Amino acid sequence: MPEGEGRTAIIRAVDSIHDIGADNWDACAGADNPFLSFDFLSAMEDSGSVASDTGWLPHHLVLEAEGQAEAVVPLYLKGHSYGEYVFDWGWADAYERAGGRYYPKLISTVPYTPVTGPRLLIRPEVERKPVAAALAEAMKETTERQGFSSLHAIFADEDDWSLLGDKGFLRRTALQYHWRNDGYETFDDFLGALSSRKRKSIRKERREAASHGIDILMLTGDAIEERHWDAFFRFYRDTTDRKWGSAYLTRSFFSMLGERMADRVLLVMAEMNGTLVGGALNLIGKDALYGRNWGCLADFRFLHFECCYYRAIDFAIERGLSTVEAGAQGQHKIQRGYLPTHTYSAHYIPDAGFRNAVEDFLIRERRQIEREKEYLAETSPFRKTDGS
Repeated sequence: MPEGEGRTAIIRAVDSIHDIGADNWDACAGADNPFLSFDFLSAMEDSGSVASDTGWLPHHLVLEAEGQAEAVVPLYLKGHSYGEYVFDWGWADAYERAGGRYYPKLISTVPYTPVTGPRLLIRPEVERKPVAAALAEAMKETTERQGFSSLHAIFADEDDWSLLGDKGFLRRTALQYHWRNDGYETFDDFLGALSSRKRKSIRKERREAASHGIDILMLTGDAIEERHWDAFFRFYRDTTDRKWGSAYLTRSFFSMLGERMADRVLLVMAEMNGTLVGGALNLIGKDALYGRNWGCLADFRFLHFECCYYRAIDFAIERGLSTVEAGAQGQHKIQRGYLPTHTYSAHYIPDAGFRNAVEDFLIRERRQIEREKEYLAETSPFRKTDGS
């Protein structure tokens, strides 16, 4: 681990973010990405959304020197692969059929959150390169010493992905769909960048969404009340019950989110005749809006697109944000201006035979991802250079 003149650093694991503390954690995580903040991650733990009975146990790494945290890694012990959005079920099945034990495994991420961000969180005043290298080695050592099958840093930013790859992690890529702000001043400016057919299609969708007689409330900060969280939790449960059969996030998590970081929350709520009928949860970053959860108690044509995609674009343009990340999957987002963008994960597998098999798979998967990205780029709704 890194040392300097009269300075010795140690790396240890803790079983709660509270063992590191808000000031130390946020000094390492920075303020750009709300999901990496102490407030967000501690709400996960304090609400029971991350706990032994959910299969997520905190196992955070902290590098300390002179009693001060200089770097941290959000790390969890996992007993399954639910809530990750980077799928390794096939790896687990193959390893266990070969006689291995895939679970528990370690995962560096934000629970239930497919949002790209750094995974090696280092104070800006600290020399990054040696500390990042020490963290990577500590991650590998922790995996091996405790006999885990693997460690996965998912939705890592490209810098951490590259560094971990250089330190013996396998590199994996996937695709999400993000909207980019090309200096638009209004939603119509954005529409003007699209082909005529796509402009007409989006305008038609927005008209139809408005035809239901639904008011759209854009709520942030003190405007968010407990009744909004009550309603949103109903929407969230309706979606999870229909799609996955169980809810990851507890009701208390949403109250804690409102208590601790309401100014970084955007709730887009749909209200009909005084009753809240649907809503979308977003978090506000320094230069991006992150769409997270959506739910609705009835089927209103195009309301999902209006609340999750178009109102997010409106908000990003108004706030001057450069990006809207609309969550995992969904090629239908392309026709609404959200284009395919790479996401990255890095995987450490000590078992040589298993590692070689996964590496072979990833080589083939990367080729497929690149072909898919090239194909999807051809379906872009933006005008071609001929102005069509």
